[in-house]
Amino acid sequence: MLTIRGQASRSSQFCDGVSRRDFIKIGGMVMGSLSLPQILAAEAAAGVTRSHKAIINVFLPGGPPHQDMWDIKVDAPSEIRGEFQPIATNVPGIEIGELFPRIASMMDKFVPIRSIVGASGSHYATQAITGRHTTNPPAGGWPSLGAWVSKLQGPVSPTVPPHLSLFYKTRHQPWGDPGDGGFLGVKHSPFRLMGGDDKSGTVESRENMVLKDITLDRLTDRKSLLGTLDGLRRECDNSGAMDGLDAFTQQAIGILTSSQLAEALDYTKEDPKLVERYGKGDPVFRADGAPKMNENFLIARRLVEAGARVVSLNFSRWDWHGGNFARARQDMPMLDQALSALIEDLDQRGMLRDVSVVCWGEFGRTPKINGNAGRDHWPKVSCAMLAGGGIRAGQVIGSTNRLGEYAEDRPVTFQEVLATLYQNIGLNLSAVREFDLRGRPQYLVDDGVQPLRELV
Repeated sequence: MLTIRGQASRSSQFCDGVSRRDFIKIGGMVMGSLSLPQILAAEAAAGVTRSHKAIINVFLPGGPPHQDMWDIKVDAPSEIRGEFQPIATNVPGIEIGELFPRIASMMDKFVPIRSIVGASGSHYATQAITGRHTTNPPAGGWPSLGAWVSKLQGPVSPTVPPHLSLFYKTRHQPWGDPGDGGFLGVKHSPFRLMGGDDKSGTVESRENMVLKDITLDRLTDRKSLLGTLDGLRRECDNSGAMDGLDAFTQQAIGILTSSQLAEALDYTKEDPKLVERYGKGDPVFRADGAPKMNENFLIARRLVEAGARVVSLNFSRWDWHGGNFARARQDMPMLDQALSALIEDLDQRGMLRDVSVVCWGEFGRTPKINGNAGRDHWPKVSCAMLAGGGIRAGQVIGSTNRLGEYAEDRPVTFQEVLATLYQNIGLNLSAVREFDLRGRPQYLVDDGVQPLRELV
């Protein structure tokens, strides 16, 4: 995290209206970026448009309970079914859990997938970020979804990185890992906008790198900036991080002096009624997961509008081995409000056809409720919710058996979902080939994996 403070001794606002008392928190070591010549070349190209294809990836750390959300098992015995009832949606024949009434009222814009298979069973965001398992990666590692898009499509705006992350750093580190550039390189890693937990355990206190004595007025002085970064530079190794830092330094100057990214992060500029529609988040880090920040769904939309191509965020902690239903009554209505507001907002702005949204976790939960009123890990099947990107919405893909144990119809893999997102954003699965650090050819998805035929 890079924190830049304004000078308290001068005017309370910049000429663009950004308050000097606000922190501008930008990124970390792993940031997508362009060199200055590339920025100038991009700027001289066809021009920047506000209408572009994009992806918002919502990760629910811990494994949300599929049978309590969008796949209620009405015919299962009580020790499996749980406490929640199904409710009708605005699409005849589709029912989802009672804690999602807002999504139910606009199901014609959503697609629940009830048959996600192939989870590793590990508490990692990796499969939802890369589509791959953590075992046997290629030389350099698997690139994340956003890294591929950054590499192949580049920036929309020279002052907004194409690949941004609102992931909070979590005490269980894999839940706060938005992936990186893998063999595509450090500069295609996500530009991280959020920090992590500290002793006070709140979002407001996050801060993990401060450029001491650097204000926005001094950012154009490259020599001073490089001097301040010198200590961090010494930590770089021979893996390409040095090149990434050079690219970050160049881009940080352009981003911070333009204030475009800072403005996108300031959701208070929105109509208060719209902010209220998204709901008020809970900034507290509980246990080892992420806070519940509804506001980040709105910020994700603002970042896309500003020029981001891929934005990822993590929301809450869903590893409910105990108190599953009490936790669900807290978290699910918040998710229902934030996710439905995002889709409604995108739709009203004419962006929904261009912006794909996916919401999912790393695996599902056990059909049988344990002695602590919780559900344990269940990698055999899980769920996802898709919207936008021009997909044929208002349908359900896949089903599980009566007890929610396994995919009975149309099993769907993580890679199939990512293949759909890649196609939505304009990438040709059959035409893309890159080489890992050993010179071996690698592709967006494995051979034979295709986008979901029901959607595209």
